Amino acid sequence: MIGILGGGQLGRMLCLAAAKLGHRTVVLDPDAQAPAAQVCSVFLPAAYDDPEALDRLAALADVVTYEFENVPLLAVSALADRVPVFPGQLALRTAQDRLVEKRFLNDAGIPTTRYLPLDRAADLDAVVAELGGTVIVKTRRLGYDGKGQARVVGPVGLAGARSLFVELGADPDGPDQPDEGHLIAEALVDFEGELSVIGARDARGGVVCFAPTRNVHREGILATSSVPSGWDAPVEDAAVAYTTALLEAFGYVGVLGLELFVLADRHDGPRLVANEFAPRVHNSGHWTETACVVSQFEQHIRVIAGGSVVDPGWHSACEMTNLIGHDVDRVPEFLAVPRTSVHLYGKVEVRPGRKMGHVTRLL
Repeated sequence: MIGILGGGQLGRMLCLAAAKLGHRTVVLDPDAQAPAAQVCSVFLPAAYDDPEALDRLAALADVVTYEFENVPLLAVSALADRVPVFPGQLALRTAQDRLVEKRFLNDAGIPTTRYLPLDRAADLDAVVAELGGTVIVKTRRLGYDGKGQARVVGPVGLAGARSLFVELGADPDGPDQPDEGHLIAEALVDFEGELSVIGARDARGGVVCFAPTRNVHREGILATSSVPSGWDAPVEDAAVAYTTALLEAFGYVGVLGLELFVLADRHDGPRLVANEFAPRVHNSGHWTETACVVSQFEQHIRVIAGGSVVDPGWHSACEMTNLIGHDVDRVPEFLAVPRTSVHLYGKVEVRPGRKMGHVTRLL
């Protein structure tokens, strides 16, 4: 019995992969209509920090995983005292704070864009100047799909800075202690595009990476992922090496996704900087369902259940397209296209910016 914190589309696809291998699943999610509720063996509709629900999950599950990085760390810690949890708490804690994440990546030998903590609105002008005049200001916690971030170009006044802090949900006057800051400023980089690598590591230290993927975003949300990426071997090899280094640095068990920018200036050879990582299965790996013998979801289930990583058996070039909001209205059109797989998430309400499903076309 595999426990899953989070019942969104990733939790749903983990349930389906687990069922394929004969495992049962118990899912905890506060939304009674969560996508995973339709396919899991047992569904617990409760808050992630609900003590009774956590007790029930720990009693039922032989191992626990999570489908998103904003699950409360205290809940994971409480479960880890009673049942194995993969990936471990270190990866989750690191991913929940962008400043901690950047520092961890650098310590693992993985380059990032230049960055600085941003604790008070009054510091913004100085931070922008130090980072080169154009920065992306982000919340250190809880941002995703383009949310919780804003671009700052050139000097800004204090009034504008305070508005930006309020917009991003932070205190303009900052915390008493610098390490308790809300925001991080990252220097804008000139990049050709984004690629990501889905990697997996088992408890015995075996590592396997899926083929690097070229990603295109629309309004901060992943729109398409294509394989092969189209970048040359040195770029792809460097991306895989960074992913492997990150897996090793965590002593990781499970699947993670590492997003990287390919810089436009490559006079000294391939130059990549990491954007962020996700300690879970990742949207840019959805293509593996259709174009690999073993998908990212099955790889994750195999590993957390005590198995070894395996060659995923990539067998076809492909392009995955997210169905965002009313893109889902085009499903009849996609169903008529040869060599195309449609996967809908069972969400009951269509909203702008909401991922409703994805389509993978073999090329």
